[in-house]
Amino acid sequence: MPKAPAKGAASASAETRDLTILREMVALLDASSALTLRYQRGEASYEVSRAGTAAAPALPAVAHAPVAHHAPAPAAAPAAAPAAAAPAPASHLKEIKSPMVGTFYSAPEPGAAPYAAVGTRVKAGQVVCIIEAMKIMNEIEAEVSGVVTEVCATDAAPVEFGQALFRVDPNG
Repeated sequence: MPKAPAKGAASASAETRDLTILREMVALLDASSALTLRYQRGEASYEVSRAGTAAAPALPAVAHAPVAHHAPAPAAAPAAAPAAAAPAPASHLKEIKSPMVGTFYSAPEPGAAPYAAVGTRVKAGQVVCIIEAMKIMNEIEAEVSGVVTEVCATDAAPVEFGQALFRVDPNG
């Protein structure tokens, strides 16, 4: 006689499914200008929204009732950074930061020249890289004009929301 799955296994599977759905919703929210996303499937209801105040939770929270609130927050810095770690940006340099979680690509296709490299002069509104999120290629534009002094992300590597992608000298 076949055994029925253990109650704990079904619960763990449901929690995994809930977390997967919530992660996808957070990524979609980060990639859009929407303030709230809602999704209902059967009796399960999910909602992800950008927090409007500092008092809102900063991380997605999952309880037995799968509802989460998401506030975009910069990636946490390591607790103890070694002295040889990347130097802090000079005060006059401006950062072009990732507006979403995804995979960083410096060029439009493999083998092509990068959109922006160290020494490249960029203008506000110029495409500087691509971030792939949810299998959608998002062109990222410079928010400042100047000369790229540092490329902070590695090609084809994951990036976080708010992570510095480039440092630009607006006076260069």
